[in-house]
Order: sequence, then C-alpha cells, then structure tokens
Amino acid sequence: MPVNESNSPPLTPLAVPTALIASPSSSPRTPFFSLLPTLAESPDDEKPWATKHRRRRSLVVGALSPITIRSSAGNADDVLLPRHSPGAPNTQMKPDQVYFPGQPKSLEGIAIRSFCLGITLALSAAAITSILFLTASPLWRLPFFIGALSAFHFLEFWTTAKYNTSVARIDSFLLTANWPAYAIAHMAASFECLLTKLLFPRRAWAPFYSGHILLLLGFILVVVGQAARSLAMAQAGPSFNHTIQRKKKDDHDLVTTGVYSFLRHPAYFGFFYWGIGTQLVLGNPICFVGYVIVLWRFFTSRVKSEESDLVRFFGDDYTDYKKRVGTGIPFIR
Repeated sequence: MPVNESNSPPLTPLAVPTALIASPSSSPRTPFFSLLPTLAESPDDEKPWATKHRRRRSLVVGALSPITIRSSAGNADDVLLPRHSPGAPNTQMKPDQVYFPGQPKSLEGIAIRSFCLGITLALSAAAITSILFLTASPLWRLPFFIGALSAFHFLEFWTTAKYNTSVARIDSFLLTANWPAYAIAHMAASFECLLTKLLFPRRAWAPFYSGHILLLLGFILVVVGQAARSLAMAQAGPSFNHTIQRKKKDDHDLVTTGVYSFLRHPAYFGFFYWGIGTQLVLGNPICFVGYVIVLWRFFTSRVKSEESDLVRFFGDDYTDYKKRVGTGIPFIR
C-alpha cells in the first residue's frame, strides 16, 4: 500500500555527541568525523614517522612525475614524457657528470686517447731507430709521419687543457675533425709513401738531386709549424677555439702581441706548413701537391668566414690589425 509522504511525520536527525563532531577550526590532519577521541596537537608538532613518510613520498612523486619537453622547432606542442624515459632529458644531472664515461668531457675517454697516442709515438720512435740502424730502407719515413701525427693530436688537447681549460673535451684531440676527408688525406699519404718506398726504394723523386735538401726543409717545416700552432694556442688562451665563434664571449679578446704581432692567424700558418712539411719528409710528390691545394683552399675559406665575425666583434681595431699583419700563407691576405 503506497505511503503518503505528505502525511508522514518529519524525520528527526540522530543525536550525535558534540564531542564527536570536529569543529571547523580543527587541525587538517584530524578527520571531520571520528569515532576516536580527538587529540590536542599543535601545528608545529612533527612525528618522526610522518616526516620520513612525507619525505619518501615527495621523492617518489618527484621521480615518477612526468616532465614537459618542448620540441627543438620551438613551435610544437609540449610533450609529457616519463622522467626516466629514453626521450626525456636528465634534469637531475650532477655537475661532474660531464666527466663520466660516454660524456663530452669523459675522463675515461681522455685517458684512453692519451694512452694510445703515447704508445703510438713510442712505437714510431722505436721503428724509426730500428729501420735506420738495421737496414738501408727509406721506410723510416712512414713511422716518422705517424709519430708526427700522434704528437700533433696530443698537443692539440694538451694546449687546450692547459690554456683554455673550460672548453677542453674529447673533441679537442681533433682525431675526427673534418671526418672523413682528414682521415682519407693521411691514409693516401701513408699509402703513397709505402708503395713508392717498397716498389722503387732507390728511385730519386726530387729534381736536381735535391732530395736531402727537401728532406731537411721538411723537418724544419714540421717543427716550425708545430711550434707556431702550439704557441698560438697558448698565447691566445680563452680567445682560441677549434670552432669558429659566431657570438663574442666575455673572455674573447683581440690578441695582437707575441706570435700574433707578425702572424695574423699563426695556428693556421702552423698547420699549413706542418702538413706540407710532412709530405716533403715522406717524399710524396703527388700528396705534396694535393696537400698544398686542399690546405690552401680550406684556410682561404676559413679565414674569410672567421674574419667577418672578428670585424663584427672588434670593429676598426681588427680592421687596422688586418692591414698591418699578414697570415704568412701565400695569397691569403
């Protein structure tokens, strides 16, 4: 039988003890309704277990929470990725993490390369000595070239680490610079020397019996070129960099003293004549011509590109310096 709700007596709320009803001003940690008696507790009271629990919870939430990554294009929508996903950057990288294995300044990578270059230089010296004292073969020139390469690449890193420490990294060895053209050039030079010395050991390639003169000239160019380049890097300090700088840094100064007082680009001058000198020592007529052409074209383009930025950095000071001092490389003014 349906009940007429209009005639039903009004419902009376249950009486709840006032002690069980929390006042609006109660602590946020106290439930509004509790079957347990409310404990008087000041807001500053902190329980050790609660502190540890909140700290542990904040660490977990912080580690698992997604992070926002913006596309390198700059106009893409933000993407949420899990913090430890392969595509997410490590936002908690330690200051010394750049020195860990696999990083640009990895100490492990630097140690391995230095060790290998040192061993190569030592083996080259031993091979030169053995061939000169035990045989009459001109093949000693090839280990000389390999030893000169090892010394060059080690000194590239060493001078950078000593005089421009903040930018020293694995790339400062220049072992993979201008890859693969750089490696192909040195492999071609080594192959030409090996082939000619094995097939034509008594053949004199120098005109007018000037072989000994050209050999001595090659030694001088290698030593002078290496010294000029290393000295230029040392005197320039933080103002020298292996890559062209498109923006002027605070510590970038116009160096016009020392070796820079008579050579405008002494590091380029050094490598140009170092490369030519190695081919004279090797006795490579083909690679000698090839090195001259390739190096001249490379430094012509590089000097032009770099000096456009230097004029923008230093204005009339560099323009006047350019008029006073030459490069020392033929036809590059």
